[in-house]
Amino acid sequence: MSTDRASTPRRLLPSLLGVVMLLMGLALLAGGIKLATLGGSLYYLLSGIGIAVTGVLLLAGRRAALALYALVLFASTLWSLWEVGLDWWQLVPRLALWFVLGLVLLLPWFRKPLLAGVPYALGTGSLSVAVVLAGAAAIASQFTHHDLWDMDVGGQPSLMDIKTADGIKPAVIASTKQGSVYVLDRTNGQPIVPIDEVPVPGGAVPGDHTAPTQPKSQLNFMPPVMTERDMWGVTPFDQMLCRIDFKQLRYDGAFTPPSLQGSLVYPGNFGVFDWGGVSVDPERQIMFVNPNYMAFVDKLVPASDVEGGPARKSETEGVQANKGAPYGVIMNAFLSPMGLPCQAPAWGYVAAVDMTTHQVIWKHKNGTVRDNSPVPLPLTMGVPALGGTFMTKGGVAFLSATLDQYLRAYDVRNGKQLWEARLPAGAQTTPMTYTGKDGRQYVLVVAGGHGSLGTKQGDYVMAFALPK
Repeated sequence: MSTDRASTPRRLLPSLLGVVMLLMGLALLAGGIKLATLGGSLYYLLSGIGIAVTGVLLLAGRRAALALYALVLFASTLWSLWEVGLDWWQLVPRLALWFVLGLVLLLPWFRKPLLAGVPYALGTGSLSVAVVLAGAAAIASQFTHHDLWDMDVGGQPSLMDIKTADGIKPAVIASTKQGSVYVLDRTNGQPIVPIDEVPVPGGAVPGDHTAPTQPKSQLNFMPPVMTERDMWGVTPFDQMLCRIDFKQLRYDGAFTPPSLQGSLVYPGNFGVFDWGGVSVDPERQIMFVNPNYMAFVDKLVPASDVEGGPARKSETEGVQANKGAPYGVIMNAFLSPMGLPCQAPAWGYVAAVDMTTHQVIWKHKNGTVRDNSPVPLPLTMGVPALGGTFMTKGGVAFLSATLDQYLRAYDVRNGKQLWEARLPAGAQTTPMTYTGKDGRQYVLVVAGGHGSLGTKQGDYVMAFALPK
């Protein structure tokens, strides 16, 4: 009798954990079934079963719960490594929660009641191994045919005299949302960098059509086709929901037409390059760029249903009415229920291109999540930057447009960050430079924030003096 009374409090913690794991397992199982019916990964269904059964065994006080969870954790680790390799930012959301639960099960308050005096249990040993292993206009050129995606030439063109095999050619450089960088001879409009016409998906809504091909410069920063395994989240749960959303959207690669069911647009409406354009160094023959990679979702709404849809609040909230057109559109970033991108980082880079060879010299992740995460961690994950850059004659490039509030300077030869200054608000703009009356060179930046991106707003104009 006294033994039973003593064991009841000891088994309380494993039982509470059992309830939590049972609920988590059932949630994964429900989402996993949905994902499987859409042709997605079976992992969530299988892991949901394993975690739910682990919860049941914990409620029953069975030490087999340790062995089963060790198997689930080990299988999850193998699956994650198979899907994403050693990509840290992809492994963390897939495995971190399971590791934490594994460590909790190793605590004596949870483990000893299950072992019930047994000196050695295979389950405990297996779990420890799994945790350790897993730790490890004179010129007219059309760059988008029949544009259905807002893939305009957002940035101002840049002029540069480029050294070629045929001598120096006066060029105009146009960056685009699609990711192509078009380099044309500005005397006649002929491409200096070849342009191909590539097949693209068809199947527009009734009453519309698509172009069979789209231009693609051989100098481009277009991303690879997105897949289900590119989905991301803080936990396996929001990652699973992103996978479900991905499978429910129409997506056939770049230039997937908008649809009534909703289409994934990648690159998204802020493009690979938007209105910030690019900057060039004519002496070093280098182009400095800040490509972005954020997917969007476009869902068409018949004109007759526009009035009943969610009211327009901004360019990325509510129905954009498109008055006079047969369809309105709901357009927003591809985000998880937690408000984080559904696709894995990085989402923003800085890079340099040798314009004599048209080859990328270097490309680095740029920007932190300090101002965009619940915990202000200064982790360089690579965040979008909506704005432009400039370069000095000394080979230093400046950028202020990232989602975190910084003005940064880079060595254009290798991409090394030379300096940064904290700003009081978002600076989704293009900084400029000038020489003051004192003869010193200054960098000027306007920090006003950006509504659609949710950066902190302000009305600051700030100048920084460069070293003498």
